[in-house]
Amino acid sequence: MDKTSQREIIAIDPTWTLAEITARLAKTLAGEGPALTLTPISSQAVPSEIALVVSTSGSTGVAKEVGLSASALVASAKATNKFLGANGGQSWSLLLPLTHIAGINVLARSLELGTTPVDARDISGSYPKADFTAIVPTQLFRALNSETELLEHLQSAKSVLVGGAALDITLRDQASTAGIKIVESYGMTETCGGCIYDGQPIGDTSVEFDENGLIKIATSSLATTYLNDEAGWSSKMAGKFFTTSDLGEIVNGKLKVTGRADDIIISGGENVSLKQVEDLLNKEFTGIKCAAFTIKDSQWGQALHLAIAGSLKPEVAKVNEYLASQISVAAKVKGIIYIDHLPLTSLDKIDRQKLIAIAEQEGGKGL
Repeated sequence: MDKTSQREIIAIDPTWTLAEITARLAKTLAGEGPALTLTPISSQAVPSEIALVVSTSGSTGVAKEVGLSASALVASAKATNKFLGANGGQSWSLLLPLTHIAGINVLARSLELGTTPVDARDISGSYPKADFTAIVPTQLFRALNSETELLEHLQSAKSVLVGGAALDITLRDQASTAGIKIVESYGMTETCGGCIYDGQPIGDTSVEFDENGLIKIATSSLATTYLNDEAGWSSKMAGKFFTTSDLGEIVNGKLKVTGRADDIIISGGENVSLKQVEDLLNKEFTGIKCAAFTIKDSQWGQALHLAIAGSLKPEVAKVNEYLASQISVAAKVKGIIYIDHLPLTSLDKIDRQKLIAIAEQEGGKGL
């Protein structure tokens, strides 16, 4: 990466109107004016090819500052519009925060169509009509269960992208029955958001797997680097392919994401899958939502803890008896916190760092 030519970078001001943000993004993509960052970063300038800097959620560690080029952002917008059959003059509605790549993508796709994005984040009453939109699963759940105006907005769209977190098959079936044309999006900040829709690579995206089953992605919408961790970026790259933290396989010609590599912890010398723990408990104890997380422990290495939300509060002993019978004694939890709601990031991912903080503050239950 050429560091000899630098470009000024400014953070998007929350007081800017959507029209102003879109106009500034248009100039940035055209190579005019400063680069943009969605949240403040330490750098006052970035390499000239960088147009946008997006910090990852950091739900499992320190956030990476992802540098995206104008060509990557444009390639992503064009590939999405082409896949969905979006034509010039059609519109996108913005239902996502502009602190993540998913929100900015709505603006970039609108620019490619020559239209102004419809800001539907703070609508009271009827939503304005739009041809396309993008949401997270929680918004879909709310539309199907309580928010009638949002439901009508989604039903009227030609396609509704759903991403940010895994989409439950039951929820998708309910949406389909309600007449919502769902397209499930898979991607990450490093790929300018979604680059695989309903298991199919869009644009020039290619998918491979490494020897451990990790998904590798090559695409024109790939980021340039981690501005605050170039070594980390290099370790993720294998030729033109970016190695994700997700495990997957091809089923009937489509990509199926089966889990995350960092979902596997080592407790007492044995491998334990956080997702398996969550799935088993959510099924066994009806009416709860649980999230598994770990805290560093001198005896166990990684001590398994749970956060449980819901009216039911299963006891530690019962939870551990069940987990030991289904997995092994290594899957016994060392503590449980009972909370009203599981904390989520703005893109519907479990905020495990917040759970760790709560557990450390409370001392856990049943330790």
